[in-house]
Amino acid sequence: MPGSGKSTVGVLLAKTLGYRFLDADLLIQQREGALLQDILDQRGVEGFLDVEEDVIRSLDCTGTVIAPGGSAVCREGAARRLKELGLVVYLHVPLAELERRISNITTRGIAMAPGQTLADVYAIREPLYRKYADLTVDVTGQNTLEETVAAVLEQLG
Repeated sequence: MPGSGKSTVGVLLAKTLGYRFLDADLLIQQREGALLQDILDQRGVEGFLDVEEDVIRSLDCTGTVIAPGGSAVCREGAARRLKELGLVVYLHVPLAELERRISNITTRGIAMAPGQTLADVYAIREPLYRKYADLTVDVTGQNTLEETVAAVLEQLG
């Protein structure tokens, strides 16, 4: 989900493992020459999801921690490609904590239809995250970044 810490935890995890780090949202912005929110405004949610899926399906990397956009699970092709590239880790953050963390929901570049709330997005995506995840790490507002990275590493074995 947006606000779960994918990018921040991903960078720390990559450093710990000696891997590269790739932020799919940044790749989308670079490829399109626009911010995520601008892409959403210009192309709508479905158009954005098309771009996101195309970018993720084009990834070809090893030894890399990938932070996909939170909406990557909305397209089966993107979710399957991530699984082909390696283990998929779901950072499960309770909805109340996500709502506390995200203050810029309308400008952050979150793929959500007009009128949808973060709770609506959570209800749609949460089962998909669980479906595609190889590992689920529960994250609360009490966890430090280091504790979250340690929990991921522990599950990776």
